[in-house]
Amino acid sequence: MRRRPGFRRVALGGLLGLMLLGIPLGTAATASPTVRLSIVHTLHGCHVWMSTKVLGPSATITVKPGTRLEIRSLCPMDFDLAQTAGPRLALGNVRTVRGSSRVIVFAKRGIYRITARNVQTPAEVGLQTFGPDNVLRLTIVVR
Repeated sequence: MRRRPGFRRVALGGLLGLMLLGIPLGTAATASPTVRLSIVHTLHGCHVWMSTKVLGPSATITVKPGTRLEIRSLCPMDFDLAQTAGPRLALGNVRTVRGSSRVIVFAKRGIYRITARNVQTPAEVGLQTFGPDNVLRLTIVVR
């Protein structure tokens, strides 16, 4: 098979162009890992953190910089989130309503602490619980 004149030059130029475009696209298109936690209702203490297993009212997770944390409220109550330690996070609206979720990105290394406090009492939303309500505490170690 005979190639047209200049084919190698065009092919080489196209390959170089793709390589140059691929460098910034490759770094920008890299997906950040996502950790998913839920707030779920329990009879003792009203609510706890849960991932693939129950973590309890206080939990610590270790992640890499750039990790996305998705917090989903599966409890029929609303919660107010507050950051109590660590480099400043973009939490958005303080209130997390039942059935909703939010994503927090941990760009910087450090130790972050977040609390989630229920807004309603269990009786207000028709739930039965034993003992005082838990204040959810989450520690995120980014290294």
